[in-house]
Amino acid sequence: MLSPINISMESLNLMTLAPMLIPVIGALLILVVDVVKGGLHKSLYVVLSLLFLAMDMTAVADSSGIFATNGTVLGGFNVMLIDGLAILAQFIIVGASMLFIPLAMTHKRFHEFQYPEFFALFLFMIAGFQFMVATDNLILVFVGLETSSLALYTLIAMHNRDKSFEAAVKYFTMGALAAGFFSFGAMIFYALTGSVEIHKIALVLAANGYADIGFVLVGIAFFLAAFGFKLSLIPFHTWAPDVYEGASAAMAGYMSIVPKIAAFVVAMRFFEFLVHSGIVWLDVMLYIVVVVTMTASNMWALVQTDVKRMLAYSSISHAGFVMAAILIGTTQANSALFLYWILFSFTNLGSFSMLWMSRQKHLPDHQSSDHSYDKFAGMIKTAPVAAMIMALFMLSLAGLPPFALFWGKLYMISSAVTGGFTFLALIMALNSAIAGYYYLKLIVYMFMKEPIQGNDGNIYVANATLALKTIIGIAAIGTIFAFVAINPLLEFITAFVYNSGY
Repeated sequence: MLSPINISMESLNLMTLAPMLIPVIGALLILVVDVVKGGLHKSLYVVLSLLFLAMDMTAVADSSGIFATNGTVLGGFNVMLIDGLAILAQFIIVGASMLFIPLAMTHKRFHEFQYPEFFALFLFMIAGFQFMVATDNLILVFVGLETSSLALYTLIAMHNRDKSFEAAVKYFTMGALAAGFFSFGAMIFYALTGSVEIHKIALVLAANGYADIGFVLVGIAFFLAAFGFKLSLIPFHTWAPDVYEGASAAMAGYMSIVPKIAAFVVAMRFFEFLVHSGIVWLDVMLYIVVVVTMTASNMWALVQTDVKRMLAYSSISHAGFVMAAILIGTTQANSALFLYWILFSFTNLGSFSMLWMSRQKHLPDHQSSDHSYDKFAGMIKTAPVAAMIMALFMLSLAGLPPFALFWGKLYMISSAVTGGFTFLALIMALNSAIAGYYYLKLIVYMFMKEPIQGNDGNIYVANATLALKTIIGIAAIGTIFAFVAINPLLEFITAFVYNSGY
């Protein structure tokens, strides 16, 4: 007779599930409201989304208090993991989402915001990202990955332009391939260790002395490919420029920030013990991926004629820059990853919001694309405030002091030098200098060229609602005055990363 399985209800620990359940409940509530009373104004759904995101942020803050008192906490029958990485990532995920939602308060022609399903899917997506970062169980990571990805594919397609459908299909195809790679990698490590929990996989492999190194390398290759797709690392980046171009500018900015921090945290959990295990092949592959991603994407960005595609390649370069932290594998590098991404969130979301503000329904004859450089020619004369704000974001992305991303780049390069990766630090610095060229190129167009005949300056403020101005203002303030908060922010991040054992 089989003995009964005893499950302790204490191991459920609902408090660890609260941050994920809140957006799920919010999404279901929005759908119920639409069923009971359809045709309500989108402002109701914006307010409901912001309300549940604020509750989510409060729950994450409560989790940080529990972690500060008790250390790492398990829940959800020991599949949820609340540690410093989970808390920091959720702060970025929910915070960036709260900045994104008000962008829905714009002109009616951006019709995807008219549908309650848009906001429900958005909240489901956030819950998926939170599940990804708050566990080291590969099955739950996969569930969170697919939940967020399926919602994101649909959100892109809802923009309802030809390029949007194309972008959604490309993203879906590449995402399905990445999910397959992730599944195969997880299967191999389960076969080797009998566990799907990353910390147990690390213990079993170390105890066996990595005896089955051939299978370990195959599993690593599958995971590296899966993370390469999600982080748009070269050579798995091919979907990114087309998807960013097809998605709305606001959604493209969001995609460049939130999905990637979730993938970075999972990659950090998985590759951390492998980097320190002495597997030379992994170190070499990560080194090549980091250097090639930074360098090649910068070269492609140099020759772009569309600002949106330039920012897409720029985002790929920044992802490669930050991936260096996982290669370095020190507490300082891991802290630099979070610092960099927080500062990058302000700057990049602000840049794409400026493109969102200047979107056109019909292209003038002189423009080859929706966001061609010609569109921004002489912008200082047609929309001086917008030109100065856009220049601010470009200078920050280029890493010029004292703007936000300068401090992120400085600390990341410092962590490379401290970790013994001096040559890598030189390559990072060189790539930052190269990137400065294409950021300054846009500034030259805005400040030193004459407006092209037929270029209407009013397009830059056509959708400048109060909500949009507020979001851009917050991004600009964060970009300018980041230096004031660098030290306390770094201390806050380092405490969480160090106490999590990373």
